[in-house]
Amino acid sequence: MDHHIDPNRAQFDAFKDLPRDQPIEMLNLVKFKTHAEYPADHPMHGQNLSGADAYKNYGSQTGPILQKVGGTILWRGRFESVLIGPYDETWDACFIARYPNSGAFLAMVTDPDYQKAVVHRQAAVLTSRLIRHGTTTEGDAFG
Repeated sequence: MDHHIDPNRAQFDAFKDLPRDQPIEMLNLVKFKTHAEYPADHPMHGQNLSGADAYKNYGSQTGPILQKVGGTILWRGRFESVLIGPYDETWDACFIARYPNSGAFLAMVTDPDYQKAVVHRQAAVLTSRLIRHGTTTEGDAFG
C-alpha cells in the first residue's frame, strides 16, 4: 500500500501554482493506523493510542486554525461501500473542507500551531487522499 500522508514537493508546487483567489473545497479521505505511531521523542509516544484517537487530537488542535483562516467543514460522511473503484479501498474519515481561497489553506498549513499539531495526523494516518476542487456553477445534471 502506498502511504500518502503528506504531499510531496511536486504535488505541493502544483497546488501552489493554481489560482489562489477563488474558493476551494478539499475532499479528505483518511484511513487510520490501528495504533498511532508517534516519534520516540513525542510525549504521546508509547501511550497506546489508536489512530482514530490521534486523529481526534489533530482535529481538536487544528479546528480553531481552520476557523481562523475562514475555513469550515462543509460535509462529513460515514464510509459505507465502494460502488466504482478498488473494492478494498475503505476510509475511516470522509469530509469536505471549504476554504475562502487556496491562500487560506496555505496559511493554515504554515501556521506555527498547525505545524505543532500535524504530528497527530502523521501518527494517525495509514493512507489518505486530499483532493482540491474548485467551485462550479453548472446545473443539476451529471457531466
